[in-house]
Amino acid sequence: MAGESKATGIKSWPEDDRPREKLLKKGAGVLSNSELLAILLRTGTHGTSAIDLARKVLKKFGTFRNMAHTDSRDWKDLKGLGGAKIAHIQAALEIGRRFREDEASIGKQKIASTKDVVAIIMPQVRDLKTEVFKVVYLDSDNRIIDIADTATGTVNKAMPIVREIIHSALQKFAVSIICAHNHPSGDPKPSKEDRDFTRELCQAGNVMQVKILDHLIIGDNQHHSFADSGELITYK
Repeated sequence: MAGESKATGIKSWPEDDRPREKLLKKGAGVLSNSELLAILLRTGTHGTSAIDLARKVLKKFGTFRNMAHTDSRDWKDLKGLGGAKIAHIQAALEIGRRFREDEASIGKQKIASTKDVVAIIMPQVRDLKTEVFKVVYLDSDNRIIDIADTATGTVNKAMPIVREIIHSALQKFAVSIICAHNHPSGDPKPSKEDRDFTRELCQAGNVMQVKILDHLIIGDNQHHSFADSGELITYK
């Protein structure tokens, strides 16, 4: 049995079929569902690779959400899945469920001023070496629906996409949004690109009836607010 486990282990897979190495080099976001599941399974069985076994699991259940609504009887006809592998999968699904609960708790927060958003975003981005663009989606009571990364860039430039931001706002049924990004230099002074982007975003928001409440630039323990500075009004 030890020989079979070694033969179907990740290290024995062809270079292109090693999801663990791909994850470490490129991040989990580039992996397919079957590759993510294969990492949890670790090994296949009787000449079947972990990737193939993961595909069989996904073929049976279709989605990770469907997997979460199962009991032990639903897994019996999947050969090669012992108690340990099933436990790994179920533990990962439970982590995902609790993560969604944590995200949902954000929705209890109500944004009353710029400082409320800065308090949330600044700790996340002020020490980053590249620009990251975040969008805070709000409901009609200015309560947070979601906070999402929209774009990452080089040390001095991120390229957020206006259409993507507005489209996401409509999908989330957001009434208004607040955009924020960091300046790795620590200086929150807006660049020409920052001003051009803010203008385009406000114009798109007006057309699609999504309110742009602010665009924040986060520096080293300081920030610039287009709304507080009165600039946002001129763009609408």
